[in-house]
Amino acid sequence: MRKNSVKNTRINGEVQRVLAEIIRGGLKDPRISPWTSVIAVEVAPDLKSCKAWISVLGDAEVRKSTLQGAEGFIRRELARTINLRNTPDITFVMDQSIEYGVNMSHKIDEVIAADEQAQKPENEVVEDTEETEEGDE
Repeated sequence: MRKNSVKNTRINGEVQRVLAEIIRGGLKDPRISPWTSVIAVEVAPDLKSCKAWISVLGDAEVRKSTLQGAEGFIRRELARTINLRNTPDITFVMDQSIEYGVNMSHKIDEVIAADEQAQKPENEVVEDTEETEEGDE
């Protein structure tokens, strides 16, 4: 089976969907955040190994070690759910996309708030001068 074949693409999508369900709903470990996402999955053509890109919000190293510790459970649930010839060994690769997106969102909010604060005194000064002109007439 070629790496980019239709069958391999279908298997990648199915493994990604099932991994996401297992991590969100199957793991009872409180160290695993509900904000854990399976970004991508790449299953080898021989179905022996699998790379799963995982994005978590929080301390990535603790989450990665927790996921590696639960790899046996995750692999067993994957084998139970998906009928494949071989159940792949899962290698978790941490992806920082969610954390990066949240940080960028906070920075944008800070810039917008600072911009509003910079414009606010100018508007108040204009309003004060208009009130004094009306009072003089």
